[in-house]
Amino acid sequence: MKTIGLETVYRGSEHRYLGGLRVRIVAVLKGAAREGRDPDEDYAYLKDDDEIARAGGVTADDRIEVQPWMEKEQRFSFVTSDPRAIDLECFAELPR
Repeated sequence: MKTIGLETVYRGSEHRYLGGLRVRIVAVLKGAAREGRDPDEDYAYLKDDDEIARAGGVTADDRIEVQPWMEKEQRFSFVTSDPRAIDLECFAELPR
């Protein structure tokens, strides 16, 4: 499955400013959303679809680095956010 570059919609509440916005996937932060995870602990930062596949694909334990679409400027922002995978429309059905 193509993940990097995929465009989807943010449907979560954690990043309120992204609510309902179109976003583009930049990277997967493997295991970064795992409950009880130490935020200072290392996690894999995956920017390639082959790396993501080798790591077992996207799961509910992952965060996804995204760029929001800026309608007024007709471009994606250079600023990124890292919502939980399950808060993106394309991953909403992942087993939790």
